[in-house]
Amino acid sequence: MASAASSLTFILLYGVSYGLVLFIISIGLVITMGLMRVMNLAHGAFAAIGGYIAVGVMTNFGIPFPLAVVAAVAGVVALSVVLERLVFVNLYGAPELDQVLMTIGINFIVIGGLTIFFGPNVYPISLPDYLTGNVDLGIRNFEIYRLFVIAMGLIVVVGLWIMFEKTSFGAKLRAAVDNPSMTRVIGINVNRVFIIAFGIGSGLAALGGAIGAGMLPLEPYYPMKYLVLVLVVVALSGFGNMRASLAVAVLVGIVDTAGRFLVPSFGGFIIYIVLVVLMVLRPEGLFTKRAA
Repeated sequence: MASAASSLTFILLYGVSYGLVLFIISIGLVITMGLMRVMNLAHGAFAAIGGYIAVGVMTNFGIPFPLAVVAAVAGVVALSVVLERLVFVNLYGAPELDQVLMTIGINFIVIGGLTIFFGPNVYPISLPDYLTGNVDLGIRNFEIYRLFVIAMGLIVVVGLWIMFEKTSFGAKLRAAVDNPSMTRVIGINVNRVFIIAFGIGSGLAALGGAIGAGMLPLEPYYPMKYLVLVLVVVALSGFGNMRASLAVAVLVGIVDTAGRFLVPSFGGFIIYIVLVVLMVLRPEGLFTKRAA
């Protein structure tokens, strides 16, 4: 009984921490794809760049982990704002195929750049001492690092809820998406709203890539490797539903962890089988009410 409880605790805690990293990365795409109607398949590239920046400045310049994460988020936000004005602004309202081709192309450019500057192998990360080791939870020991990730995920959840539900910016973004012409008439700068939203989405991807580097290894093909999971979280959330995206991301994390723990030889495939079944049965979203 104790062993079963310990295994269940392991699956739940590891699954939740993994799922919250997916949520932090995916929620940025929920914003750009679900709210802004931009098929940004280069979103994973922002997460990869954020992770590489954080680990790179820690390794090469000895910058503390918290400051490295801040530098990663700031750097990616700055880069994304420039790209939004130069590239993505031309995709607003464009056919989905144009958006897919353009953003996939950006992915391959980033993959090539990461390979040139950081090499083709996994980029190692050394966590600070205060995030290493385990803590006794009574039933079993658990990694301090993963508890940190869970705490950061919950902070992001609360922060986003306040931003989009309790501030004027959330109302402006919804208005700009629903009717940009009327939004401009009442004096709201739609371009500025979109730039801020795009920067927030990209910054969240960078945050997930930076703090999740201990779980999702940094490698040049990172932008494509985790794209499927990120897209599934967005799709099963119902496109734009931020509350549902949290539940879906955690569910994906738990199912993937359970598969790898219970069936190690086949565990890597179980999550994709489950996701295919869910996409077939609930293409409109896992928590979206079906039309009558």
